[in-house]
Amino acid sequence: MTDALLISNAVLWVIVLALVVVVFALTRQIGILYERVAPMGALMLDQGPKVGEASPAFELATLQGPTVAVGQTTTGRSQLLFFLSPTCPVCKKLLPILKSISQTESRWLELVFASDGDRPEHVDFQRKAGLTDHPYVLSQELGMAFKVGRLPYAVLIGEDGKVRGKGLVNSREQIESLFEAKELGVASVQQYLDQRVDQRA
Repeated sequence: MTDALLISNAVLWVIVLALVVVVFALTRQIGILYERVAPMGALMLDQGPKVGEASPAFELATLQGPTVAVGQTTTGRSQLLFFLSPTCPVCKKLLPILKSISQTESRWLELVFASDGDRPEHVDFQRKAGLTDHPYVLSQELGMAFKVGRLPYAVLIGEDGKVRGKGLVNSREQIESLFEAKELGVASVQQYLDQRVDQRA
C-alpha cells in the first residue's frame, strides 16, 4: 500500500513538473508571437500629401454655418480629419470612439468630420449621430486633395500644418496609431516596427 502511494506521488510530481515546463514554453512562444504579430496601425495608402509634407489648406463652411480652417494653424492644435459617409457602417461604429477621443484629447486635438454629397442627408445624419459639437464639412475638393478613395479614412494634421499620419481606420487602435506615429516622428507604426526589426538584424 505504501509503495503504491509513493509511486502515485512520484508520478504526480513528474506530471506537475512537465506542466510547468509546458506553461513556460507556451509563455515564451506567446511573447515571440506577439512581437511578430505587432498591433496593426492605420493602413496608409501612398497617395495624396505624404507624411511630413504641408497639408493642403482650406477654409470651409461647416453644416452648422461657421467656417473652419483645415490644414492651417489657427487654433494651435492638431486636427484629426475623419472622412465618413452616412451609409458607412464602420464609420458609424467609430463615431462613439472618436467623440470619446475628442473629449480626452481636446487640449491638443480638434476633430473635424468631412464628407461630400447631399447636404440635407448629412444635416440629418449629423443630428441623429450627435455630431453637432464638432465641425462637419462637405467638400469634394478636400477628399480629392487627400486622395480619399475608401472609408473610413483619417488624416492627422500637426500644429505646424504638416500631415503627421493618415490611413484607413477600422478600430480605436488604428486611430490611436496615428497619434503614436506623430509622437514617434515616423510615417506609420509599421515603419517604426520595421525599423526596429532592421536594427535587430
